[in-house]
Order: sequence, then structure tokens, then C-alpha cells
Amino acid sequence: MTENRVQLDAEVAERIPLRVTPAGVPIVECLLAHRSRQVEGGSEREVGCEIWAVAVGDLARIAATAAPGARVRVEGFLAARSLKRRSPVLHLNKIEFFEGNPNGL
Repeated sequence: MTENRVQLDAEVAERIPLRVTPAGVPIVECLLAHRSRQVEGGSEREVGCEIWAVAVGDLARIAATAAPGARVRVEGFLAARSLKRRSPVLHLNKIEFFEGNPNGL
């Protein structure tokens, strides 16, 4: 099996309210914003990006408590949004809230 694992420290920029599929599975989507300094080609540079993330099942109920501005560390894998929309979405396997958040765990 090939590796597809992402770990990211980010801020919740936007969160869509929890929804439940017809099969009864809870789902939450959120937009994560990342900013950091990284070394590339021997030089340090500022980087930033935003990526949509999705949490399913019990993890969705935890992610649903994340207010915009919450700082989180997430782990998951990348997959296409759908068969027609090939842009990546981060599917979460783990979410940790950094201390100091009003809703931190």
C-alpha cells in the first residue's frame, strides 16, 4: 500500500454545521488555514494554504465543536472531493485542539 498521510497544524477558518447522511452517519466539513515558515532549497520562506477537511462518524461530533479561530492539529489522508470535482479534501482521522482555545480539549 502506498502512503497518503497528512499532519497539519492549522486554524479553523470556517465550519459547516454537522449534518447526518441518510444512513445516519454524522459528517462535518471545515476549512483549515495553515501559516508557517519552511525551509526550501536552503532558504526559509513563509508559506500558507487553505484546505477543506471532512470528519465522519464520532470524529465529526468532535470537529463540530470547533469554532472559527480554534487552533488544531489534524491528521488524515487526501482524496478527491468527488468523481467530477478532483480538487483535494483532507479526510480527518484525528483532531487535537491546542490548549488555550475556548473549546479546547
